Amino acid sequence: MIIGNKTFESGKEPYVMGILNVTPDSFSDGGQHNTMDTALFTTEKMIAEGAVIIDVGGESTRPGYTKISDEEEIDRTAPIIEAIKRDFDVAVSLDTYKSAVAEAGIHAGADLINDIWGLKYDEKMAAVIAKYDKACCLMHNRENTDYTDYLADVVSDLDESVNMALAAGIDRDKIMVDPGIGFAKDLHQNLLLMNNLELLHKWDLPILLGTSRKSMIGLTLDLPVTEREEGTVATSVLGLVKGCDFFRVHDVKSNYRALKMTHAMLSAR
Repeated sequence: MIIGNKTFESGKEPYVMGILNVTPDSFSDGGQHNTMDTALFTTEKMIAEGAVIIDVGGESTRPGYTKISDEEEIDRTAPIIEAIKRDFDVAVSLDTYKSAVAEAGIHAGADLINDIWGLKYDEKMAAVIAKYDKACCLMHNRENTDYTDYLADVVSDLDESVNMALAAGIDRDKIMVDPGIGFAKDLHQNLLLMNNLELLHKWDLPILLGTSRKSMIGLTLDLPVTEREEGTVATSVLGLVKGCDFFRVHDVKSNYRALKMTHAMLSAR
C-alpha cells in the first residue's frame, strides 16, 4: 500500500499507527496533545518507539461525543499536520469523516484520510480523496445495530465502502479497511468480530485494527481506560495472527514490541 512517499507491504511486517488526538475531550487522552509543543513532543516520542504513521484527530468520536464545526476541526488539525510534515519524515493520517476537513488536511500535508464512516457520511469524501490521489482507511460503522446476520452484514457494509472508493477512482493500492471495533457493536459482537477478522481478507486489501483502550477491553477486564494497555496489546497480537497489517494505538512502545516479537515467531520457517 502506498501512503505518501512510503510503501507498506502487507505481510512483510506489522506497522504501528500512533494516535495523536488534538482534542480537549477524547475518551482516554483528551487535552494531552492539543498544543503545538505537546503534539510535536508526543509525535517524536511515538516515532522513536516504532510508529510509522501518525494519526491526527481533531474531533472526539467517543460514545456521546459533541460534534464540532468544520472550521474548528480544521483549526485544530491543519497546523499540527503541517508542523509534523515539516519536522519529521513520517506518514500522516487525518482522522475525519468530513470532506472539507479532509481537503484542508491534505493541503496541510496529510497522506491518508481515516474515515470512521467508510465514505458514507459525506458524499463528497470519496471524490476529494480521489482528486488528490491520497490513501484512505475505510472503517465499518452504521447508524444502528439492526443486524440480520451480524458477521455477514459487517462484510457487506464494508463491501459498499470499498466499492464506493473504487467507483470514485481511488486506486486499490491506496485503500485499507478497518473492522470498526467499538462502533455500532456491543461487547459480544466486538469479541466475535475479533475472532473472525480473517473475513476482512475478502478484498485482498490491508487491514487496520483500532482497539486501543476501547470499551471492549474495559468491559472484559473490568478496568478503567487508564489501565487497558495490556488488553490492547493482546488484541494487537491476535490481530497480527489473523492477518492485520496496521495497528492504531495510543501506547506505541508496548504494542510495537509485542507485534515485532509475534511477527518473528510467525515468520520462522
